[in-house]
Amino acid sequence: MKILANDGISLGGKLMLEKEGFEVITTFVAQDQLANFINQNEIEVLLVRSATKVRQDLIDATQLKIIGRGGVGMDNIDVEYAQSKGIQVINTPEASSASVAEMVMAHVYSLFRNLHDANRTMPLEGETKFKELKKAYGKAHELRGKTMGIIGFGRIGREVAKNAIGAGMKVIAYNRTQKEMEVPIEFFDGQKVVFKFKTQSFEDVLAQSDVISLHIPAQEKHIIGAEEIEKMKDGAMIINTARGGVVDEEALLEALDSGKIAGAGLDVFEDEPKPSVRLLMNEKISMSPHLAGSTEEAQERIGMELAEQITKIYKG
Repeated sequence: MKILANDGISLGGKLMLEKEGFEVITTFVAQDQLANFINQNEIEVLLVRSATKVRQDLIDATQLKIIGRGGVGMDNIDVEYAQSKGIQVINTPEASSASVAEMVMAHVYSLFRNLHDANRTMPLEGETKFKELKKAYGKAHELRGKTMGIIGFGRIGREVAKNAIGAGMKVIAYNRTQKEMEVPIEFFDGQKVVFKFKTQSFEDVLAQSDVISLHIPAQEKHIIGAEEIEKMKDGAMIINTARGGVVDEEALLEALDSGKIAGAGLDVFEDEPKPSVRLLMNEKISMSPHLAGSTEEAQERIGMELAEQITKIYKG
């Protein structure tokens, strides 16, 4: 039984699968060569992350039994079509939640303390303009007392809430389905506190938040565009670690230029892997190359969880 982990798998996950008798291939295969590789090597299980696409044409051209997605979002897989063909589709919805939430807070801290720009400028001007930079970047803010608005209060959204509460922020949230939710926070010494949330309307979250963090799947249209930005507080910030296209990047740039939006943290972009140069050069944006869920700990959890699910399917 052969498994192709086309976007990689953790060592722990690979070893677990090999111990159970699976052959795990970690060679990356280009999208246009994937069907031939799967057929020639008699691959039964295909594991992907966000880079590899598993569309109807690939499904029809192969005899896959399992498609596994390391992570939460399944928008790069034609899930319903695969299932209609008798293929089991699995994912790891919880494994990377903590890592994504920490990346959200990393961008928020970076923006509030001007680190995103200081880290660009200090290597160039730190020696000659130290005092000037100190004065400029000293105009910063604390997170304590600010309001974090979370759009999409699923697993990742709730992890963001935990981190924001820990930073002393007020948390409000919008969720399309559930209206009342509990968020338990466990501490290192065994203590536990449960926060109860009543989600608010989309418009109320926009209007009240100092920071908007997005945690929703890919959409056919922008969720945050010019109209939504206009409803936000002057000087608010937007963080997108969800999917490129959730935020209208042109509207965001206009709002940053006008000062309506004070800053943005972007881990995902509309045009990956070639983001707009205007975004890349904007000094009000904290950026990372689509790696919010990419920590060693998250990758290990993802690999182990996929291995456990595959083993259970094959061996009951």
